[in-house]
Amino acid sequence: MKRFLGIDSGLAVLLDKAPSEELDYGFVMECLKAYKNPRIKLNHLLRIEALVRVKKGIYIFGKNFARQPYSSEVLANMIYGPSYVSLEWACQYYRLIPEKVTTITSVTTQRSRKFQTPLGLFTYDHLPMQVFPIGVTLINFSDKQQALTATKEKALSDLLVIRRGCFSSKKHFKEILFEDLRIEEEDFYSLNLDLLKMLYQAKPHTAIKYLIQCRES
Repeated sequence: MKRFLGIDSGLAVLLDKAPSEELDYGFVMECLKAYKNPRIKLNHLLRIEALVRVKKGIYIFGKNFARQPYSSEVLANMIYGPSYVSLEWACQYYRLIPEKVTTITSVTTQRSRKFQTPLGLFTYDHLPMQVFPIGVTLINFSDKQQALTATKEKALSDLLVIRRGCFSSKKHFKEILFEDLRIEEEDFYSLNLDLLKMLYQAKPHTAIKYLIQCRES
């Protein structure tokens, strides 16, 4: 074990063994199993702000002990699942939309939920299973942090389907896409047409139909 002089011995174990900044309860208990009462030790680490409870059973290192920035995307996967990061947060990641997004948005097969945490708001919107896994990939946000995240095609499709609903016409759709969301044409025409067609085949929707039509034009 690396030497962490002058800090709590339990924290030293966690810093030595944790592969990344995001920790779950089972991992923490395993690291603290040498203590007579690991839960008391965990509560002590929370009290001295060596650890921060993001949600029950999920933690990060406190700001004075963090070795690198935590990943909001990794935490989003951990907080509620099965889920993947999508919608506004993923569209911002791919620079499809110009607005700054502060809510970490995800999609889940479970019922929609919101979690207000010390790190901000995490939201989860429902999609049915038949379309859920299509266009989802594992992205590395650092050497040791990776999270299930929508591709840019899936993120934009999710945003249109979940936030905007059905479209009455292709003209209406293009107004939303290019004027409201302010998607750049260069970014739009870089979308993978085959993936969009796979999404439409899994669960037809007017938003994806018009995405395909506009992309083909």
